[in-house]
Amino acid sequence: MRPTRPTMQELIARRKRAGFVGRRRELDLFRGNFDIPPEDERHTFVFHVHGTAGVGKSSLVRELEAVATRHKALTARTDETVNSVPEAMAAISAQFARQGAELKALDRLLGTYRQRRHEAETASAALDAGPDAGAPAAPSAGSLAATQAGLIGLGMVPVVGAFAGAVDPAQVAHRTDRLRAALSARFRNHDDVQLVLEPLKALTPVFVAELDRVAADVPWIALFFDTYERTSPFLDAWLLDLVTTDRHGALPANVILTLAGQHGPDRARWGDYAGFVTELALRPFTESESRQLLAARQVVDENVVREVLRLSGGLPVLVSTLAQNPGGGPGTVDDPSATAVERFLKWERDPARRATALACALPRRLDEDLLGAVADGAETQELYEWLCGLPFVSERAGRAEFHGVVRTAMLRLQRARTPKRWTERHTRLAEAFGERRATAGEGLDPAGLWLDESWRELRIEELYHLLCARPQTALAQALRDVVDACEADEGAARGCAQALADAGEQTETEAVGVWGRDLLAALAEEPDGVLPALALLLTRADLDPPVRARAHGVRGRELRWAGEYERALAEYDRAVALDPESADAYQGRGITHRRRGEYAAALADVDRADALRPGTAQTLGVRGDILHALARYEEAVATFDRVLELDPAHGLALASRGQSRHRLGDDEGALADFDRALENDPEYLWALVHRAELHLDRDRHDEAFADLDRAVRIAPDSAWIASERGDAYRLAGRNEEAVEELGRACRLDPAHASAHASLGYALARLGRHEEARTAFDRAIELNPRYAWAMVQRAFLLGELGDQDGMFADLDRAVAADGSGTWALGQRARAHQDAGRYQEALKDYDLAREREPDRWASEKAAALRALSADADAVAELDRALDRDPDDVAELANRGVVRLRRGQYVAALRDLDRAIALRPDTPGLHAARARTYIACGRLPQALADLGQCVERGEETAWATRRSAEVLLWCGRHDEARQLLDGLGDTAELSEDAETVTTRWYVAGVSDRWERARHVGDPAADLRHTLRLIRAQSSLLLGRSRELRVAEELSRLLQPITTRVEESTDATVSFEEVLVACAVGDGPRAESMLSEGLARDHDWEDLADLTLRLTLLSRAPDIDPAPFGPLIARATEARDAFRDRVRG
Repeated sequence: MRPTRPTMQELIARRKRAGFVGRRRELDLFRGNFDIPPEDERHTFVFHVHGTAGVGKSSLVRELEAVATRHKALTARTDETVNSVPEAMAAISAQFARQGAELKALDRLLGTYRQRRHEAETASAALDAGPDAGAPAAPSAGSLAATQAGLIGLGMVPVVGAFAGAVDPAQVAHRTDRLRAALSARFRNHDDVQLVLEPLKALTPVFVAELDRVAADVPWIALFFDTYERTSPFLDAWLLDLVTTDRHGALPANVILTLAGQHGPDRARWGDYAGFVTELALRPFTESESRQLLAARQVVDENVVREVLRLSGGLPVLVSTLAQNPGGGPGTVDDPSATAVERFLKWERDPARRATALACALPRRLDEDLLGAVADGAETQELYEWLCGLPFVSERAGRAEFHGVVRTAMLRLQRARTPKRWTERHTRLAEAFGERRATAGEGLDPAGLWLDESWRELRIEELYHLLCARPQTALAQALRDVVDACEADEGAARGCAQALADAGEQTETEAVGVWGRDLLAALAEEPDGVLPALALLLTRADLDPPVRARAHGVRGRELRWAGEYERALAEYDRAVALDPESADAYQGRGITHRRRGEYAAALADVDRADALRPGTAQTLGVRGDILHALARYEEAVATFDRVLELDPAHGLALASRGQSRHRLGDDEGALADFDRALENDPEYLWALVHRAELHLDRDRHDEAFADLDRAVRIAPDSAWIASERGDAYRLAGRNEEAVEELGRACRLDPAHASAHASLGYALARLGRHEEARTAFDRAIELNPRYAWAMVQRAFLLGELGDQDGMFADLDRAVAADGSGTWALGQRARAHQDAGRYQEALKDYDLAREREPDRWASEKAAALRALSADADAVAELDRALDRDPDDVAELANRGVVRLRRGQYVAALRDLDRAIALRPDTPGLHAARARTYIACGRLPQALADLGQCVERGEETAWATRRSAEVLLWCGRHDEARQLLDGLGDTAELSEDAETVTTRWYVAGVSDRWERARHVGDPAADLRHTLRLIRAQSSLLLGRSRELRVAEELSRLLQPITTRVEESTDATVSFEEVLVACAVGDGPRAESMLSEGLARDHDWEDLADLTLRLTLLSRAPDIDPAPFGPLIARATEARDAFRDRVRG
């Protein structure tokens, strides 16, 4: 293989180093460090070079880098061209790659980081779709209750940011995991979430691991951070953390860091680690060092030497420049910087080169192509080579840069002597950078230009030259650019601010310089300076209304991400008022309303954004998620269809549509969407987890846990995945495994509030109440506004008999929920369960005020409990006026209408509900009850068969089918069905089944068996629900009528309690008792009374069947039963015909 030839730049660098003089102590210290093993206490891990501008820091750093290279070290150097830690990592990786040591894992992750930053707002928009991703899962989507519960958890756990002076300190102290959990549910995998939320936490371990990998193949790694006075605001804390802790992994011991800037180490930060840092404080050259450098450049004339010493002040850059072009004798000029320029121009005979030297000082960084824009058509290659050989020009990675001291002098000279040319050349440079920027932007999403590092670097340089050409005119545009840069990230904003500061200094334009310096100071505020920078712009800058609107919008976004929703809304309101045509402002406000659970307002804003900017996948995706949250799943699916028309491979839209289809009961369609999303990306964790949820809801537990296990293999250390699998165990009733997995989630991320809450739930189910209480307490400690955890703790307290504590926690949950309705609904249900119906109604009314499209069914249930069926129907009517196709409300109204005896109307509601969503559990059972109530037995059997086939309430459906068959005279079929249920049933748990068994034995004349059905000694509960079963059982199992007399006495207190009731049940029981004791007149009287009360076809059919059976019992005189049976049969058939008619 031919030896690699050195490049021009390498040869120039060698020649410059050959002439390097001075700094022997510093070089010896650094060089000697390579001879000391890292284990030796004398070894230095960090060098800190510092000194005033022009003192030679950068020259020394380059020489130190050359020393490291000679010791076979892998080296990298960064300077002020990086504006963030990720950019610094990228620069280091690129330089390592040129030395044959690629950091491929870091490069891949940095690429993902850049992409995910652009996608972050979309993910934010999707934040609240469905239940909180990190909270315990809602009940199965398979039931009607789950249709309502599908929104449980929304907005319960506010996001908390960390902006100094921007958010409530209490919130900062108790950061929540909601943003992390919700983004986990939306991004491709959990690592992407960490990458967006805390990029340094995600990137740094990979950076360290890659350093560790390549460190094994080289003796040393030397990293140099030059111009540290500019980069320390974002690098210093990170580097200290990297060096002094192992939270990101162990840094290889053969790594040496060198920091070089105008200031020494920050004592407050580095003070405890002074023993590990060697300071190299540079001062101007001593006279001896200056003379040494001059002698090396053949400047030996004592008069000239004295003049150089006087003019340079010992600053190495000026000594070096003057040594190369020493000029005349003493007293030529008095300004050392001007002298450097004049002496250089005086002794350079080529006019083109003189002009080039001045012109090339104009750009902050110069490459060979750009030289053509400033050198007036000269031969650029030769000039560029010559330029890079100058003592005050450094060249790295194809870019030349003048030393700051000499460049400042050259700029001052040109601006003073040739202001017109100054303006023309800066204008030409701005145009050159503008052309490059336009080329770099081709094919990029216009909304993400500032996130593209190449594009924004070119735009910042273009902006710098515009400011230098016409500072006052360009200032307004520059400040507009700062707003756009703030929207991208802090690094972009810092680049713009530095351009302002530099242009202000070099044009001596105070207004521009002040803006730059003040913005840099604002951006340096820890831990996030974007909000202070925006505040500065909004309070001081004379921004046009659209730009001001955009600034308010960006501020609103930052506040929204911090969980400061009220303040965010105020910012968006200002943005909309300033620019009513801003789609971004409407969309941002819509997302904020969405976070607060204000779905109607959210949808209105997002629809407006869509109208202003139609056909945008991001806006449509937000709209689909809001519709999903509103349980308007058909519309959500249609909206996601539109997204997929724009981008057929849009993974988020596929997975979101799958979730909406799942809610609609279209499980096959949902499964197809999840499958397709996972075909496109097999590691798409959100799709994988929610496909598992779908499998779980379909009782396909093997498939569900296969998906979750796969997710764990992809992300074994993901607390979110552990939490999801733990919740799946809990929903499957596997609470021991749930406790183990949720405990693992808590160990992986002790601050994962929702994992602690889920753990508490599972522990409570296992009866481990104290541990459950501790887990709930911890979740609420981590997030004091965690309403879900408060509600679950409240239910635990209620279970332990502490009703006061339960309602106190529910009150706290309602307060934490703010303007939401979920916690309010839970408190209402608790009031309802406690028999406090009026309090429940108050809560439901408030919930309905806040969210008119919800809680109708629950309020109707409370009204039914108060026997206010008419009010319940009216409530449901109002809900259905808003959404006539709401299946849950149709079903609920059908049930209430059945209670009211409105059979035709009830069937109309239930038929409509089943037509809309035939696979919804519970609907066929409700319609079967209605068919039975009005005597339409074939239709009832068909619906009961559907229940059995679907596995819904199988035992109940089987028993009811047996009863229907008995009424139809199909006794053998009824017996076969009951035999399938088993031979025994607990009376206290399944009294109706026991009664039906007695029926079957009686109609089969198997009286001995009838007498032994159930437990004769069973407790007779004084409830109307058991009267029918108990009376038939007692009467049928004995030949002695004393049992009937006993039953009569037992019925007396119930009869007394229901005297005011309009229900016929007790009257019909009294008919049986009177008949059995031979009291015919009373039997007739009670039958008449019962027929005058509320009853349905089943009541009459049951009475007829039981009278018939009793009339056939051994030792029973059938004669008294005949007229009663005839009257009951006639009433039964008349009822059926009347309902049909």
